[in-house]
Amino acid sequence: MIKEVDFTINELLSMQKYPPKLFYIGNLNLLKKRKISIVGARRAYPYTKTYTRLLANELSKRGVVVVSGCAMGVDREAHLGAGANNTIAVMGNSLDIRYPSINASLIKDIEEKGLVLSQFDEGFKATKWSFVVRNEIVVALGEVLVVAQADLKSGSMRSVEFALEMGKEIYVLPHRLNESEGTNYLLKNSLAKPILDIKEFADNFGEEVFIKENKKDKFLEYLKTSPSLEEALRKFGDRVFEAELMGEIEINNGKIKVIK
Repeated sequence: MIKEVDFTINELLSMQKYPPKLFYIGNLNLLKKRKISIVGARRAYPYTKTYTRLLANELSKRGVVVVSGCAMGVDREAHLGAGANNTIAVMGNSLDIRYPSINASLIKDIEEKGLVLSQFDEGFKATKWSFVVRNEIVVALGEVLVVAQADLKSGSMRSVEFALEMGKEIYVLPHRLNESEGTNYLLKNSLAKPILDIKEFADNFGEEVFIKENKKDKFLEYLKTSPSLEEALRKFGDRVFEAELMGEIEINNGKIKVIK
């Protein structure tokens, strides 16, 4: 059920103009926790997607809520990495519309377990300017801004402008030359700091909380059957490499070993 927020969200006072209305579905208690905003390109590189999800996951393990805009690419990976119960999705349309449709199941999951916000009345469809408004709220909610990937002329760089106006620290994922020229520009001009170690960065915002999981992880259970790397990739795709990055498995000569 869509409801209207009936109190002042202190973080949004840093905006140029506080939203006249703000609607929500989900758990408002997430607003009370430490929050970090993650933005970036819709057409994200595989590298960007992998490390965005890993970063969001490490922050979530430390009780930090990840805020993003629920678009394709970086936003999607940020929400998935954090987990639906530890993320805030800010929409550029009204909450009676799940947009983009390809993210409909993700949005529904966040509605049920996390928090979805919008300042738009029912029936409002997203426009270019509404995404800009959405981005300002995303930036305002977070303690710092992380830009995972950005072109020089992009919505993500407009988010950077908001962060600078609000006096927020900006961090970026490092990229190769001629890739993600927006984030490389920020580094060149000392407007942002690089994230060179995911866990070290996440440790700045809290300690990792280890939760005992009773349910068996179907993914890891499958890998314990000693499938070939090719078989595992066919069944689970990039999740195999994400598990390697997160220290759950080792891959040697096409063989997989579960170590966690």
